Amino acid sequence: MNESQAVTAVDELSFWNRHNFLLLIILTILISSVLVLISMNIYYSSGAAQLDLSRPGYKGVRSQAVNNDSDFQNYSSTGLINQSTITEFKLLYDQQAKKTKAVNAFGVDPLSLDALGISAKSE
Repeated sequence: MNESQAVTAVDELSFWNRHNFLLLIILTILISSVLVLISMNIYYSSGAAQLDLSRPGYKGVRSQAVNNDSDFQNYSSTGLINQSTITEFKLLYDQQAKKTKAVNAFGVDPLSLDALGISAKSE
């Protein structure tokens, strides 16, 4: 193969071979746009949008949300592991598991304020 044939072979690259990077960028933008559209559709159709207090439309009611869970005790992530700490963890776990099992997920309104453990702030 002489030098003129090598130059001709490089010049004969197809359109797609010359624009691989541009094609990659365009496909990446298209795929990410489709995934965002799908996730936003799921976000609105699942009802999660109604629970999201960070949305600008709920700025007025954010202050009414109760931030504490007075009956929840957090388990320490540090310390010794012995029989008393295991017993304490099981007790705390069982308390939270009972609350979770008490909610009827297939009932009429699993996203009601009572089912979610959200209480309205009394004024």
